[in-house]
Amino acid sequence: MIPRTVFDSDTEGFRDAFRKFLEKEAVPFHDEWEKAGQVDRNLWRKAGEMGFLCPDMSEEYGGSGADFRFNAVIAEEVASLGLTGIGFSLHSDIVAPYILHYGSAEQKAKYLPKLARGEMVTAIAMTEPGAGSDLQGVKTTAVLQGDHYVLNGSKTFITNGQLADLVIVVAKTDPKAGAKGTSLLLVETAWEGFSKGKNLEKVGMKAQDTSELFFQDVKVPKENLLGGENTGFMLLMQELPQERLLVGVSAIAACEAAFQWTLDYCKERKAFGKSLLQFQNTRFKLAELKAEITAGRVFMDRCLELHLSKKLDIPTAAMLKQWSTDLQCKVMDECVQLHGGYGYMWEYPIARAWADSRVQKIYAGTNEIMKEIVARSL
Repeated sequence: MIPRTVFDSDTEGFRDAFRKFLEKEAVPFHDEWEKAGQVDRNLWRKAGEMGFLCPDMSEEYGGSGADFRFNAVIAEEVASLGLTGIGFSLHSDIVAPYILHYGSAEQKAKYLPKLARGEMVTAIAMTEPGAGSDLQGVKTTAVLQGDHYVLNGSKTFITNGQLADLVIVVAKTDPKAGAKGTSLLLVETAWEGFSKGKNLEKVGMKAQDTSELFFQDVKVPKENLLGGENTGFMLLMQELPQERLLVGVSAIAACEAAFQWTLDYCKERKAFGKSLLQFQNTRFKLAELKAEITAGRVFMDRCLELHLSKKLDIPTAAMLKQWSTDLQCKVMDECVQLHGGYGYMWEYPIARAWADSRVQKIYAGTNEIMKEIVARSL
């Protein structure tokens, strides 16, 4: 196995502690959470107490002041254990950085410590029933009236939507300006006029709460504008490489876990008087997957190194997102096939991982959009 030089003894010690936390606080309950459609709210508070939320945030706001490798470790361990209901990465690695990088001093002081402690769960609301990757199609509006914005519209497919206390909402503040008329607003879900629709039933990731959100004349204080007015599109573009890196992190970790489950199964499962691993087709399939997963790991680790040195550009992050998630879906399909009929049974982790993997090619920008981003850079 190629050594992973991007990590060291500190990150591996953190990995060990976080895995033990998940094995105690999440693994035994994930089946229940799948039936409930969301994880237990107490998991967030426990994670916050242990320092597993927003680890790269400065100590001033309740974080550990660590670097982004620790965030990557969390994403890897959640994926490798098949705990796809846990939305820590969205909270810590997508929402928190928006506030940290573009928020006012008052916004940071008000919200970030609560995020680090797990007292507030967060989400980001971009997608609408009629607008996914195309931000120019956003219909939600925010109209400034005196000292507040009046927010109207709806969002869908919002991760952490049921549990969320604070949502970054993408809205049009200048509808005539297309994507350049977009702004980001920090909206608390307890405010009048904010309502949550049903928890959406998905093909996979069944323990992850995914919701519709509705805004009817929600009064958002002017001071809850994140960054400048009509700068939303620019801010979103600046943060997307990290989001796509995280998708790649989880994709490769999921591939490695699926490979190991399948290898163990093929060693034990008998057919025609010998183990599946003794058949040439099985060995060759596994050898092929091992090579591709190893290549994916090296590429992902390199992208993580680039991100740590602030050199991960938009096209490279797009390549990682597209290639790693295509690989993830291939690996899951091949591993299900090697499990035979058992691979289609929900009690086997490979069946869940197969169902969970498909959305990876859709969110954070579809893989078709990723190809377009790369093509434009050629």
